[in-house]
Amino acid sequence: MSETVMNAAKIMNLLPAADQEFAYEFIKKLLLAWDPDFTRLTSEEEMALHEAEQDEFLDESEIDWDNLSSIV
Repeated sequence: MSETVMNAAKIMNLLPAADQEFAYEFIKKLLLAWDPDFTRLTSEEEMALHEAEQDEFLDESEIDWDNLSSIV
């Protein structure tokens, strides 16, 4: 979690409950305006995806589904 997000949560915690709910709903509306289908990646998600794409992949036929611990 970024420092900005943590600071926003601390500030919201100072508000009365009704105003906290209002702020929460406002943030949800901002998120939906930014990404209505929840398809955009955050910078952290993008890095994780890039790392995963650079990693090795297993073909489904190589997986022993009865012994998944053998993959690790």
